[in-house]
Amino acid sequence: MAPLAPEKLDILSDLLYDSARQEGDDQKAFTQRDLLDLGLIPRDDPQQLVQAVQALVNQRLFFSVQNSRGELAWRLRTREDASKYDGLADESAMVYEQIDNAGPDGIWSRTIRQRLRMQDSTVKAALKQLEQRGFITTVVNVEHPTKKMYIKANLRPSDRATGGPWFNEGELDTPFVAELEKVVFGFITRHSAYQSSGGDTTTRAPKKGVIKGQVPTSTPTPNGTAGASAPRGKKRPAAELSGGDGGEAGPAPAASRDPPRKETYLPLPAGYAAYPTVSDVARFIHESNIIKNTTLSEAEVQQLLDLLEYDGLIEPVRVRRRRGYRVVRPARQEPVLGFRERQQQQRERERERERERDLASAPWGIGAEPLRNGLTEAPCGRCPVFELCEVGGPVNPFNCVYFERWLAHAI
Repeated sequence: MAPLAPEKLDILSDLLYDSARQEGDDQKAFTQRDLLDLGLIPRDDPQQLVQAVQALVNQRLFFSVQNSRGELAWRLRTREDASKYDGLADESAMVYEQIDNAGPDGIWSRTIRQRLRMQDSTVKAALKQLEQRGFITTVVNVEHPTKKMYIKANLRPSDRATGGPWFNEGELDTPFVAELEKVVFGFITRHSAYQSSGGDTTTRAPKKGVIKGQVPTSTPTPNGTAGASAPRGKKRPAAELSGGDGGEAGPAPAASRDPPRKETYLPLPAGYAAYPTVSDVARFIHESNIIKNTTLSEAEVQQLLDLLEYDGLIEPVRVRRRRGYRVVRPARQEPVLGFRERQQQQRERERERERERDLASAPWGIGAEPLRNGLTEAPCGRCPVFELCEVGGPVNPFNCVYFERWLAHAI
């Protein structure tokens, strides 16, 4: 079929572009079948479609890609983005097209040079011109922190490039992740276990005149000899209560008080279905405003829950087609406290566990205390320089300070 007249080609290409804009966004990839289904190509003639698509490619409004099935497809640019190619030199336009097609992931300068087969000096000159005009900018990619990546200036880098909320300027924000772990772990602990105080503290006083379980005293006789002992657990005579001289009764025995019981978490009954889900945790983080200027998606919250699961602190549970999370070993958990309370609790724990602190390099952090065995009780089981210890080396069993402290405590 003969080529379309320029006027008809312009009309057909404009209609095709406007219809494609209405059907999808900049991220949608249109195959040949998708463009024909728009109903604008007469008799679904593929040759007319090719002419219209090529006209849009020449105007930088279309660019070719491969979809998820490996098929040839086209994506759209806005007219504003396409107008930026006007006035650029050929080399700069080719470099900018590579950066434009890379999208929010960005592209490495060496990759641009290899694809275009340009000299390094030519690529650098084009990149410098594009940066001066404000078309592109550099970005730090967490997957390749040493590579200089370029991205369009009006795009927000993807989470794949920046690492999402867990990274700050290309570095893993460890304090932020650790503190958010504690908050989420506390939320799951409170909503997946029953907190019990074990009953109120009570005061008990012995019954008047009765001392159970105490060795009875002998009743003196008038001649000074010891008489028969009062039966165990029986009511004492008045003489004994008054000291034997008929005076006032002695002070009552001191009241005994049960030691206060420590609050603990208990497992919830079988069939409990209200364990917190990913959506519940994401809603809690959003409503508590613990993160400023950032909203975590459910996928990002799932990454945090996976981290807690890998650390053995929580476990998934499915009840009635609902996937939730619960704390591991709830009876071994301690009530989740605030920052200052945790600091005070940590100081008390260090004072009470001086021997463990000498043998271990750091506390175990959040969650239940790790299980122990014979190996971990000995210094070698938790030695921070175990891999460096050898006979004749700078660290060896003969000058081990941990053994000296351990044996001193054992003796």
